[in-house]
Amino acid sequence: MSASSLAGRLGLSLKSAARIGEATGVVAGTGVGWLLGRRPPAPALLRQTFERLGATYIKLGQFIASSPSIFPRDYVEEFQLCLDRTPPVPWRIMRKRLREELGEDPSRLFAWVDSEPLASASIAQVHAARLPNGDEVVLKIQKPGVERIVATDLGMLALAARLTELVNPAASHASVAAIVDEIRTSMLEECDFRKEAENLRDFRDFLVRTGNDEAVAPRVYPEHSTRRVLTMERLYGAPLTDLEALRQLTPDPEGALLTALNTWFASLMDCRQFHADLHAGNLLVLEDGRVGFIDFGIVGRIRESTWKALFSLADSVPRADWVATAEALATMGATRDAVDTRALADDLAVLAGRLDSMDAAPPADGGEDRELNRLLMDLVAAGRRHGIRFPREFTLLVKQFLYFDRYVRLLSPDLDLMGDPRLSALPSHG
Repeated sequence: MSASSLAGRLGLSLKSAARIGEATGVVAGTGVGWLLGRRPPAPALLRQTFERLGATYIKLGQFIASSPSIFPRDYVEEFQLCLDRTPPVPWRIMRKRLREELGEDPSRLFAWVDSEPLASASIAQVHAARLPNGDEVVLKIQKPGVERIVATDLGMLALAARLTELVNPAASHASVAAIVDEIRTSMLEECDFRKEAENLRDFRDFLVRTGNDEAVAPRVYPEHSTRRVLTMERLYGAPLTDLEALRQLTPDPEGALLTALNTWFASLMDCRQFHADLHAGNLLVLEDGRVGFIDFGIVGRIRESTWKALFSLADSVPRADWVATAEALATMGATRDAVDTRALADDLAVLAGRLDSMDAAPPADGGEDRELNRLLMDLVAAGRRHGIRFPREFTLLVKQFLYFDRYVRLLSPDLDLMGDPRLSALPSHG
């Protein structure tokens, strides 16, 4: 091993050790606060600690918030408050990062880059830019040291999970280590922007393959993209829930909604993964009337067993046949015993009534809709009471359907999300 290689490894080891020390200090500080009487409820205490620990734990908090099939209800609810907004890294540091990744000074590659970020999150921040040919783009730049911090933190969590299972066999039954492995895979993928670029290209190829010219996703500029930098076409538009802005862009907001729904339903069948985070900010009506799908960092992959259940659900839900719906759900998740489908059907009927009465308007603060999340958790809790543990991709799908239900009630109240003939791409038995 060369001296430079040895020095590099030693440097990484020292940085990892420093990170372990930093994390230990945060946890110790939380413990001291507890002893001094600062004792919020356990879920709130854990969320606050996660936010102080930084990138990995903020993402872990968001994973908890989106996984009611795995984590207890009070923790899922609390982590809805775990916002992925962090102070921006100064441009001089991000500029250096950009130069290191692209191999040239940004001034040679871009006609202009805005030093003020459009957004700053735990893993990356986004800057507007313009290419020499005039193309408007956005630069998603990973913050320095994030990947190392994530790898170190996740290594610690994986070790802790396995030690927990050795000491407490009940934890093994609950698959703690398997859950940590799933989180690890998901987060390391999110740190590799090549994965998001691949998701974008896959979706764009799907649009071309299906002759869909009414929807669009940002073009990726591979010559200006790496593992830690993603350069994408900038799309200008209005969120699907901003009615005032929407009416200035299209005379047919309902038509835009139908395009969005049909495109997404078709992508379930024709793409390797589906967009799993189409909240209003990631679904735009553009200035030319097309529907724009953005931010492909969170995607889901559907297993065969989930597909079969979805076909049954597409048939039973429009008919309000809650017994058949319960039978479909029972085939999807891992069950301890035979499921009392009639009792589960009664629970589903109650949840359907709550969905009908839910407010269509998005939350005023632009954050997660707590009512929507509560409904999702109640569905998962109903399944759990009857011995069903749903796969995570199902809860992602259900949450997306709940988002769509809100858009439908806002833009097209007469549209039947599960049975309208205008939704030509809706999965069916046929």
